[in-house]
Amino acid sequence: MTTRNTATGDVDPAVRAELDRLRDSIDNIDAAVVHMLAERFKCTQQVGHLKAAHQLPPADPAREAAQIARLRRLAESAKLDPAFAEKLLNFIIAEVIRHHERIADDATSTADTAGK
Repeated sequence: MTTRNTATGDVDPAVRAELDRLRDSIDNIDAAVVHMLAERFKCTQQVGHLKAAHQLPPADPAREAAQIARLRRLAESAKLDPAFAEKLLNFIIAEVIRHHERIADDATSTADTAGK
């Protein structure tokens, strides 16, 4: 079955319906990913506040390495490219560390202001 009539640019209605169905699924998955990331960042914000309150460093290289290895294994079992999964997690980790640094800076500034 031809999906496109090159003379008119019309798409077969059955193909259009299947394309729309698949795109709706993609949109739903994207929404779920965004909501899951938001929940993840809520948790990591709490971690950042706990670290700041106890003067712990924003980054935890051992934890990060373990998480990357774990995510690579999960990706492999899910038939997802482990290198892609690692890049995604590295991006997320960098953002989390940035948040933790900001939280630590804010805690230091607040402590400095309170001590004056």
